Amino acid sequence: MTPPPDHPFVAAVRPLVDAMGGELLAPEAAEPDDVVLTWEGEALLAVRLPQLSDSLDHILAGLERRYGMPLAELDRRAKQSVVRDLEARGAFSVRHGVETVASALGVSRFTVYNYINYANEQRAEARESDERPARGG
Repeated sequence: MTPPPDHPFVAAVRPLVDAMGGELLAPEAAEPDDVVLTWEGEALLAVRLPQLSDSLDHILAGLERRYGMPLAELDRRAKQSVVRDLEARGAFSVRHGVETVASALGVSRFTVYNYINYANEQRAEARESDERPARGG
């Protein structure tokens, strides 16, 4: 049985599954690593989660859609923002993550590491300024 695409539960979870790069399946098609979701006590659908490397490709494609152009065509400041976003999402914990991102941005691995270091420095400075006591008062 394939879940009806207009079922409210399917409609509710589809945006999340799509955003993760997952795949909706009929529950009987589920494999051991898939997640079977139930609705009112009945197995309604299964979700096949992407491999981490596929997730990174999916995230990069989403960023290209958001910016409306290939990431390699972005200016330096936008590329730094992309790296900051990707780091927050754990992209660099994926094997070959830095290389994949460098290729997508059209920069070297060294440049990606520089962007990561710059983002870390910015966060540290922001934390320090938040922790300083206010003067006067």
